[in-house]
Amino acid sequence: MTDASKAPAAEPSLDLPLFYREPHPLNGIHHADWRLKDGDLGFAADTAFSPIVVAELAAAARCYPVVFSAGEVAQPIAILGLEQRNLFVTNGRWAEDAYVPAYVRRYPFGFIATVNPSGFALAIDAASDRVVTAGEEGRALFEEGRPTPLTQEAMAFCNAFQAEADATLAFAAALREQDLLIDRRADATLPDGRQLGLDGFQVIDTERFAKLDDAVVLDWHRNGWLALAHFHLASLERFGALLTRQGAAQPEPATSSKKA
Repeated sequence: MTDASKAPAAEPSLDLPLFYREPHPLNGIHHADWRLKDGDLGFAADTAFSPIVVAELAAAARCYPVVFSAGEVAQPIAILGLEQRNLFVTNGRWAEDAYVPAYVRRYPFGFIATVNPSGFALAIDAASDRVVTAGEEGRALFEEGRPTPLTQEAMAFCNAFQAEADATLAFAAALREQDLLIDRRADATLPDGRQLGLDGFQVIDTERFAKLDDAVVLDWHRNGWLALAHFHLASLERFGALLTRQGAAQPEPATSSKKA
């Protein structure tokens, strides 16, 4: 562990949406010729965290430290690295022994809020290198103005994700209501002497958690929130494994400003 004043901090501030640069709401007229080709997960190689939803918290907790964003909404986050690097992606492939968050799996699709406050439209990131706007490469998104099975599957996945996002908001609100979250910072020194820091996240305070009223405990048990809290607390032990993975990872190639 290091002195917090000396360690450079990598802050998991959720300036969502991650990955998306040019999201387009899809429709059969304007995107009639658009297609999607196969690709890998290289787009996630430079992000040190991923949002997760409550349905996957248990799976994520077995592989990563799961913490909460320090903003108004306590968004659960899977920590993927201790600097701006995803330690679980190599050459576009996710580590076979690690869970891939749903937020990553749905890309380049996603939902965009519509004029209707409770409405969403299926969108695709036009900036993704998998998106083809002309030609025959890849699979069609629409045929005769209608969504193909590919687009229908994307819609179903995003619908399920959105439902879980709503459930996640409810859990986050309950944490805030009980004032259970406290600020935390992780600092470490790698075997090569580099100092790393992770800032801007929160965790459940175990003392406050243990003092919850019986009525709250019963309500949380019925809602499944007690289990979620325990998964989160157990996941914090994964910081040690993450540090080991960070130390074993090949360092980023150094760039030089000198001209040959």
